[in-house]
Amino acid sequence: MNRAPDLDPAPRRPARAGAPLIRAATDRFTRPARATRGALPRLLVLVLALAVWQLAARAHGSIYFPPPTRIAHHAYDLWFSGPVGHAFLTPAAVDAILPSLGRMSAGFALAAVVGIALGMAVGRSRRAHALCNPVLQFARAVPPPALVPVFVVVFDFGTPMQLASIVFSAVWPVLINTAEGARDTDPLRLDVAAVMRLTAPERLWFLLLPSALPRIFAGLRLSLSLSLVLMVFSELLPGTANGIGFTLTDAQSRSDLLTVWAVLVLLGVLGYLLNTGLLAVERRLIGKARTT
Repeated sequence: MNRAPDLDPAPRRPARAGAPLIRAATDRFTRPARATRGALPRLLVLVLALAVWQLAARAHGSIYFPPPTRIAHHAYDLWFSGPVGHAFLTPAAVDAILPSLGRMSAGFALAAVVGIALGMAVGRSRRAHALCNPVLQFARAVPPPALVPVFVVVFDFGTPMQLASIVFSAVWPVLINTAEGARDTDPLRLDVAAVMRLTAPERLWFLLLPSALPRIFAGLRLSLSLSLVLMVFSELLPGTANGIGFTLTDAQSRSDLLTVWAVLVLLGVLGYLLNTGLLAVERRLIGKARTT
């Protein structure tokens, strides 16, 4: 009997060695186009919201609800119409914006360093986590503005009180999220690190920190928002001679509603820019951690 010939499966094509490089190069050139397509809808929504605000303010005609064009023009004249040598900043901007950003940056940096260091120590010890977790949850639940009077009594009015209120309120999200990220480290990786006899600093740098980075940045974003809020709130108190909060209080006392609105818009823009910058750092660091 004649047997039917065996049908061999089609041979697989060997994967080209340059395929990953081609994909990487293609992604490098297409990433800006994807980012542009994603930014266009957000820009359209922003333009639509500003248009609605402009039309509503024009129709209402109230001095308490000025249109965004007047607010932007007033903010430009007040803060950003300075000389080129001073980065277009006016003396009012130097007295208002720069001191506030300095206080917020210092408080946020201290909260980040302390929160990450203590979070790693607490997260890698089950006993320490079990003992400290109730205290951490209690401290996180306390409303941050409620602590400002306590720091006024301890430090009196001034920069030390403002920094203390920012640090004490912003440290808890970083600390708690860092501890949870350290606890979620893959046990297999810990076993491999033990087999390879990595030292404690090596385990921290090459294993624990990269594994906890997503949770760390989640805490940093919360702390950044709290730092901005506490910075403004602490500057609203007596004894402050400069800053965005002082400008807001001074404008309110003089019934300068355009300056009040300009400060509110400025705070929103600052919050958006700071959060966008932190997200860019997060994507870059987490991307590097995944490729190593």
